[in-house]
Amino acid sequence: MSDHLLPLINEALAALPYPQAPEGLYEPIAYGLEGGGKRLRPTLLLLAYKVFGQNPTEALPAALALEIYHNHTLLHDDLMDQAPMRRGRPTVYRKWDANTAILSGDTMLIMAVEQMSRLECRASHEVMALFVRTMKEVCEGQQYDMNFERMADVSMVEYLEMIRLKTAVLPACAAKAGALIGGADEAAAQSLYDFAIHLGLAFQIQDDYLDVYGDPKVFGKSIGGDIVCGKKTYLLISALNKAEDQDKARLKALIGDKTIAQDEKIKAVTALYDSLHIAEEAKAAIDRHFALAAQCLDQVKADPERLQPLRDYAESLLGRNV
Repeated sequence: MSDHLLPLINEALAALPYPQAPEGLYEPIAYGLEGGGKRLRPTLLLLAYKVFGQNPTEALPAALALEIYHNHTLLHDDLMDQAPMRRGRPTVYRKWDANTAILSGDTMLIMAVEQMSRLECRASHEVMALFVRTMKEVCEGQQYDMNFERMADVSMVEYLEMIRLKTAVLPACAAKAGALIGGADEAAAQSLYDFAIHLGLAFQIQDDYLDVYGDPKVFGKSIGGDIVCGKKTYLLISALNKAEDQDKARLKALIGDKTIAQDEKIKAVTALYDSLHIAEEAKAAIDRHFALAAQCLDQVKADPERLQPLRDYAESLLGRNV
């Protein structure tokens, strides 16, 4: 299990030194990093490391780099989405202002690269190259997501590529980086990368599903938000692909209608999803990617007991067995 890794990560984050000047630059960074979260990416990195390595502190600079980078993206995402709250607290741009969110977020990006540069192992150059490539890919995924807002039609291939870049490549970077730092060969490291890609795809499709069919008390937010804002999701794209002319026109009209009451819009779109059996299609896609993730783990030539925490991690993330 990964419970023992969380204190290690949180203690290392809490020990980060912050200059006292200039005023206003570092306080929002500390605020963002102190905001909690499950530390999923650094935990995954350390779990992958422990399949092959003995001393998790060896991989801590890379784990911190990924967590700082992830929180950098949150500062900018919250500003771009005009999101007022994050983890039950005001977002940085709301607590301070937009310029602070931009500049402090940029500084976090630099801090992330600085942390990764402190890595000392035979694979440090390879891990840095992977990290740089991943940061670019996350930006590409964000741009695709923004482009989709202006596109009338998005194919499933386009959508899956967007969520691969925006959601899945960062945990995949964590898994492969941890393995490489621990001394894994390229084949094993790539299998762990692919494991995390499929896990990330399954996680995002499940998030799309839960936004419509989840229990708000369990999901942690009101359902139907994606429907209200007309967001391109696995469910919407599947429905548009399956619907006949009349239902497709009705669905497009509902999604584009800014005058209809939110509850009515959610109810009407969900009814169309139900008639097209979209929930079952989404669950089948989640199962498919989860099974592919398990197959990738099975390909890793390592002690099964050392791989078990990664299976537990996947189970905890999606609530099922691998």
